[in-house]
Amino acid sequence: NAWEIFISERRPDWKYQMQLFAICSAVGFLSSFLFFLSMHFSLAHLSLGPLLISGLIWILLSIMLFCFKQLRCFSVLFLLSCGLKNGRDALITAGTGVVVASNIQNIFHNLKVLADSMTCHLKHEQFALIKYYVEAITWIYEVAKLPVELPEDLAVLKHKFTPSYSISDDALKQELNDTEQEIQRIANQISFMLTILPYIGQKVLPIFGIFLVSFGTGLFIKKFLGSHSTKFKNSYITKQFIAFDESQKQQQRPCVLPLNRKERKDYMTIPSFFFTRKDRKKMLCSFLPVIIHLCIWLLFTAVDTLFYFLIISVNKYLQEVPDLHIQVSLLQNRNEKTDSFKIPLFKRNCIPHPELALSTAWIQLGVIIFFLIMFGLFSGLLTQLNILVSSSFYPETEMKRIHYLHAKLLKKRAKIQEETGKNMFARTVNFWFPILKAREAVRKKERS
Repeated sequence: NAWEIFISERRPDWKYQMQLFAICSAVGFLSSFLFFLSMHFSLAHLSLGPLLISGLIWILLSIMLFCFKQLRCFSVLFLLSCGLKNGRDALITAGTGVVVASNIQNIFHNLKVLADSMTCHLKHEQFALIKYYVEAITWIYEVAKLPVELPEDLAVLKHKFTPSYSISDDALKQELNDTEQEIQRIANQISFMLTILPYIGQKVLPIFGIFLVSFGTGLFIKKFLGSHSTKFKNSYITKQFIAFDESQKQQQRPCVLPLNRKERKDYMTIPSFFFTRKDRKKMLCSFLPVIIHLCIWLLFTAVDTLFYFLIISVNKYLQEVPDLHIQVSLLQNRNEKTDSFKIPLFKRNCIPHPELALSTAWIQLGVIIFFLIMFGLFSGLLTQLNILVSSSFYPETEMKRIHYLHAKLLKKRAKIQEETGKNMFARTVNFWFPILKAREAVRKKERS
């Protein structure tokens, strides 16, 4: 009864109008709730907030649904279209945005960390060994200087050893600074693009998805009511078709039900979970872009993970590398003095520390993949519901479709019977050997 009230024209009965407004309010609430979910992040920066805007849309949509029958049809078809091709494309775009915002951005972040580690090592460790050379020379001097004993009243000997060094590394320092600035510039550009694209996608995608689904819904209604409406997805047997065929049978006119085995492969009674060959092919084709994008997402995730573990394993081995022990010996007057220095091969603060972002990204991707699979499995049923809803709101167009499909089935059966008759005639002996037929006619004449 609720569905009959929803698809009917408005009547002056106040009780009927209250029931219609309640049903329209329920449909409007569901639509505004979906709008709230899609706009939660896009409208978060507004002072009103997405919840208040969704409430206003609910009130406005309920009033408009109560007033316009065409809008009621559009709203139901819009909700169903969210699970078809347009909704699937919007979800695939959202999944790609998640991968860009997490895995791809993390890959470039780890690359920047690795580049910074290389420049840090070149900048700090390239000339760090010179201090160990100075220490070695100072030690040699302290050990090798000869003790000189002179009378105090004769002379005072003072000596001071201050080693110094200079390195002509201005060109190298400039090259390192230029390299570091170039790496930072490229990293900033990539980081900006990988940050702004998901941000724009997060703000624009929900609105774009709503317009995309709305456009697909409007196109479906246009085709259903257009000049070629009798041929548009007209391969389903509805209850109205069954009633029409039954009336034809009672009037002793040609009827088409029940369908034969060959016809049941191309035509089906709806709603049903058993699909025709054409519907099964479309269902499989709907999974093809999902599988392709899923493989791309897994590829970038695998690259991100492998790159992370590669850097982690290298870090582990670099931290385990022992310091370089250098032993210096000085032989003087048959006395040998030794000392040792420890030189670290890698500076600890220059070792790269990558990041890995899998949990957050794949929680979102898991939800998206779940809905993509569900939409793909129920795409055939949603298409059937689209036809049933359109037929309920536009019964005149449905009757035209029924007459066309009924005549088409009768014409196809007549053509098959004609071809079968011709084939049976072609298989007779007299068709291939007419002389035998003439001889048999002569014998019958002689007997008479």
